[in-house]
Amino acid sequence: MSGVADERNPVLDCCGGLNNVDYSKVDMSVMEEILKHIDLYDPRFCVAVIAIIFNPFFWNVVARWEHRTRGLTRLFGGPYLACYCLGTLIILLNVYRSHSMTVAMKAQARWEVMASPEVFYAGAALMALGSILVVTSFLALGFTGTFLGDYFGILMEKKVTGFPFNVTENPMYWGSTANYLGLALMNASPVGLVLTAVVAISYQVAIIFEGPFTEDIYRQRAQCCKHK
Repeated sequence: MSGVADERNPVLDCCGGLNNVDYSKVDMSVMEEILKHIDLYDPRFCVAVIAIIFNPFFWNVVARWEHRTRGLTRLFGGPYLACYCLGTLIILLNVYRSHSMTVAMKAQARWEVMASPEVFYAGAALMALGSILVVTSFLALGFTGTFLGDYFGILMEKKVTGFPFNVTENPMYWGSTANYLGLALMNASPVGLVLTAVVAISYQVAIIFEGPFTEDIYRQRAQCCKHK
């Protein structure tokens, strides 16, 4: 899912800063305590992990194939209908991912340490923040801008620089991650925390592949315009 901030205007990337975290300083005893409350072999947990990893892998592979071959455009008779169909499929896959995560959280034990009003309200605040990032990102990009329209040749006239892209370069991804983290906290679910970490890692990998590729698409357009 795309959207590139203006390179001339530096952004305060509240989540991209995770790259600068010194993970050697992380207190692993907390993670060990969380893992004590999780059944890693529960089929529902495994299904949720597969759904989380599969989604960004699927849309990146299909979108790159479309960009290279225009296969979906030919199949559906035009880039817009093809993009709408892929976007709808991505939404359905994400709904299933959310469902599988919810099922896994309900199936496994709560952690009483997290079962406090403070944690619950922190989770609610995260879900509110995540929803704001997701909704405003969608409104700023539109359907085709959100769901990989660039790969179909549906390019935006200019890069989006307003809110929420002046806060983080990937508000759709990090807003979604905040929603899942908030849901895990509200349900006092240690397995929810682990699944949210898998979501964050999957999105970070997706960004590594999507960012340069999307920039190259717009670079190619700029070069074509210069030669006209």
